[in-house]
Amino acid sequence: MENNRPFENNRGKNPEYIKGWGIDADPKNDPTYPIKKRTNEEHKGYTWDRPTQQPINIEVFHSIERPNVTAVFGTSVPPSGLSGMIRRMAFKKSENDYGHWLPLLIADRVNVVEGIIEDFMHGKVPNILAEKGYKADWQHNKTGLLTRVAVVAGITAAIVMLVRNNRD
Repeated sequence: MENNRPFENNRGKNPEYIKGWGIDADPKNDPTYPIKKRTNEEHKGYTWDRPTQQPINIEVFHSIERPNVTAVFGTSVPPSGLSGMIRRMAFKKSENDYGHWLPLLIADRVNVVEGIIEDFMHGKVPNILAEKGYKADWQHNKTGLLTRVAVVAGITAAIVMLVRNNRD
């Protein structure tokens, strides 16, 4: 699919329904005023030709605020498993909604666990300490590393004591 046409908002909707639309129309309300030399060229829209569309041969998520997929996108980790399902759900929501961003954060954490399980399934034991960068932390941020280890140890000890006391 090749598309060298400039981007057009052909959704047929007037964007004035968006809260805050045109808020920067007044140059005195523009955070770059008076430093920016205003020529009003930016109000004409895109003036560049859209790059050739990258072939879409995997599932690609894009914001519901965008009418189309960006010309170029990453393909290194296509969505799969539980994390992919969570991402699909998140991309049904607007980008200004916690229902979009929080599930994406959760999906990232779920994807880490999926990766560890996949490593074990392929007979590989993951080196979590190296992957989390503890060697670099030890070399360049000993105080921060030791603080994190102490906090985790304290929380773990507190949980163990609570569980132990609840059994008695």
